[in-house]
Amino acid sequence: MPVDFYRNPLTDILFEQASNFVGLYDVNAAWFTRVNTAGYRLLGYPSAQALYDDPVRTLLLPPLSPAEWEQVRDETLAVGHYAREVEIRRHAGRPFWANLELTSLALDGKPYFLVRLTDTGRLHEAERSLAQSVRRFEAVFTHATIGIIVATRQGHIVLANEKSHQLFGYPAGALADQPIEVLVPDAVRGRHEHLRESFNAHPSVRAMGSNRALLARRRDGSVFPVEISLSYFHLDEELYVVAYVVDISAKQEAEQNLQAERQRVDRLNAELEQKVADRTHALMTTLAQLERRSVELTKALAAEQELGELKSRFVAMASHEFRTPLTAVLTSATLVEKYPAAEQQPQRLRHLGRIRASVKHLTDILEEFLSVGKIEEGKIEAHPAHLAVPALLREAVAEVQGLRRPGQHIELSADGPEMVWLDASLLRKILVNLLSNALKYSGENTTVGLSATGQAGLLTLRVQDQGVGISPEDQEHLFQRFYRARNVANTPGTGLGLYIISKYLELMGGAISLHSELSVGTTVTITIPYENHSAD
Repeated sequence: MPVDFYRNPLTDILFEQASNFVGLYDVNAAWFTRVNTAGYRLLGYPSAQALYDDPVRTLLLPPLSPAEWEQVRDETLAVGHYAREVEIRRHAGRPFWANLELTSLALDGKPYFLVRLTDTGRLHEAERSLAQSVRRFEAVFTHATIGIIVATRQGHIVLANEKSHQLFGYPAGALADQPIEVLVPDAVRGRHEHLRESFNAHPSVRAMGSNRALLARRRDGSVFPVEISLSYFHLDEELYVVAYVVDISAKQEAEQNLQAERQRVDRLNAELEQKVADRTHALMTTLAQLERRSVELTKALAAEQELGELKSRFVAMASHEFRTPLTAVLTSATLVEKYPAAEQQPQRLRHLGRIRASVKHLTDILEEFLSVGKIEEGKIEAHPAHLAVPALLREAVAEVQGLRRPGQHIELSADGPEMVWLDASLLRKILVNLLSNALKYSGENTTVGLSATGQAGLLTLRVQDQGVGISPEDQEHLFQRFYRARNVANTPGTGLGLYIISKYLELMGGAISLHSELSVGTTVTITIPYENHSAD
């Protein structure tokens, strides 16, 4: 039974307002005499009395042996305090890791321990997430197919990936601590230092050398044409510049070959014009061949230009989207190290939350890139199975709850078939993407609607928001890769979501339509044919 001789309004407030486990442990009875509400709930007990009556009488996994318990008890009674990280069992639920603190005190001449448990499970999870994030970053950085170089504002290289060393002819690791000017041709080195100072004064994400060719210098002194994009980030108030380098030697050679081919065609036309009178029939045949060749060359040029534009969009998007979460991860990881004490747990949790959010952002970006690659390589197929529509809708809504802004809520309406024969994974990804967009582009205190109807073997899903809306001009391009509406250019995003959705719907034989008005909202409707297989 709990003891009451030490209770007063102040101790009641201290016990009940504590967010972690706080309990009073009778050393002689070897069990608790009082536990706060947060404490017994943390351990999975329905009430404090249920904890008092538990015959197991130990919280540790594995339980301490009698000799070990005597050592802990004697040390706490002698020193007055004891602390260690332990694994705690739950009466109902999975065990968890916690920081155990014992403080000895005497009440009415009897020894007691004041016991505090602080759940450290989220810290362990955050540490694992951080390690995974670092490994992902290293994999992306190391194996990138373009050169990536990070330098200080003074122009000293601090980081360069494997591709950079290959492009410039340096052995692995040799670029570190080198001045960036060693990669610049001698003829423009002095001007480059001035340009670097200008960028430091007004850093921005941009491409270098607009409307003019850029040359880079290899270790052996030879030069080669490049395309370079710049981005930047701040760490500990220090400016770091990131350069993305692409060797365009092959591209220039292709352009020269194309120009030479055009000149050859022009010469043939001039020669053929001199023989019009004598070889009219041959001339018409030759002109037809030349026209076909011109069409082929035009298509080749259009494909080359489209590829270049996609590369530029990707580099610019990656520079912008990776910079912010990577900076947040590096900054928060540094700050976590500065809060080692137990009482600084709130500060650690705040920064760990930022790390988790940044890691999720990076993971989502990488998942979208991987999805596009798999789609275009034909590695994704629809695998229909029995699917409970109401349950899937609830799962999709639950998955995006963490994205809601203050006052936002989601209204769910399901008035369609209970069971259908469709690919649950693809359909869930489509719904989560549409709901995420609806929440992201809507303001506070708004409603997002999700409804499902069905008739005659056709499932109709509709997502409606009260967001910024999309202009008619932008609506024509929304399903293109990397395209983003102009009124949300400053909002984080890759421009791949609706493209991926449209491809998923093609795999399932479905269709998508969109209706939107600026400053009013957007309604996206998808229709998918389904078969109503009976569940065997």
